[in-house]
Amino acid sequence: MIEVQRVSKAFITRDAGTVYALKSVSVEIGSNEFFTLLGPSGCGKTTLLRLIGGFDRPTEGAIRIGALDVAGLPPQKRPVNTVFQSYALFPHMTVAENVAFGLDMQDWPEAEIAARVNETLQLVRLDGFAARKPSQLSGGQQQRVALARALAPKPSVLLLDEPLSALDLKLRKEMQTELKRLQRETGIAFILVTHDQEEALAMSDRIAVMRDGHILQVGSPREIYDNPNCRFVADFIGEANLIPGDLLGRSSSITVTVRPERISIRSGPNGKPARIEGVVSGVTFLGLDTLYEVALPQGMRLRARLRDSEDRFRHGDRVAVDWPDGVERQLAN
Repeated sequence: MIEVQRVSKAFITRDAGTVYALKSVSVEIGSNEFFTLLGPSGCGKTTLLRLIGGFDRPTEGAIRIGALDVAGLPPQKRPVNTVFQSYALFPHMTVAENVAFGLDMQDWPEAEIAARVNETLQLVRLDGFAARKPSQLSGGQQQRVALARALAPKPSVLLLDEPLSALDLKLRKEMQTELKRLQRETGIAFILVTHDQEEALAMSDRIAVMRDGHILQVGSPREIYDNPNCRFVADFIGEANLIPGDLLGRSSSITVTVRPERISIRSGPNGKPARIEGVVSGVTFLGLDTLYEVALPQGMRLRARLRDSEDRFRHGDRVAVDWPDGVERQLAN
């Protein structure tokens, strides 16, 4: 559905001269895919979303949506709609009028507008709220109105610019489920921008991890979590123990990652072999899990996440640390 071909975006600044927000980025996104652009602030993810939406033009490269080259088209000429972080609802309009706004701008017949507004409000589970004003709605309900307004004109692609960041944690979790449901039921491409890796893992079919204007890795949530291709991706996605080392027989250093839930700790030493020994330096209760930090003789610290631990180890306990063969991953630095 969407093909980004070697796209760069440069900005001219007074102090630094030419600054590239994107540097020769290429990616393909399917027509029925929940795709997430994930990365820290300033990595270029919002710039890429704006280029797809038509709010900016690329310095170099091409963008296609279906068979259409959209590089020179304004936002209203593209088969794309956007949901912004701020919702941007019209406060003087009712819910129904907000949802109908884009259809009015496209000169839909009045009867078709009424039917589509009703259909879309049912899709976001707000039927019965049509006559209310935005001020009479909760934050989650306002978010649903913004989604309904964006979906009403039947776009081929829906762009989501950190739409859940203003919601509290419980409501954000509920809306994650709702967004995934809407993507499945509408069958259109959703492109989400977020810096929240848990949000990306929960909703996405595929994720593009970005840094400094580049895409470092694209893959399913499990592929990226289990097989990160570099140190940054391993550290940014979930929790990771990053262990420096040397390749035997070679004069080259490496970094190996092991996820905390893969690490086991036991009281030690007790005669059984272990990869390494250390002292518990931190204990954090997380509900179902307990996160232990273990200080090692070399000055390193490892984190182990154990299920149903119930204060099995305490601060200062000497422990043996181990993990199964094959769960560690060697990383490019």
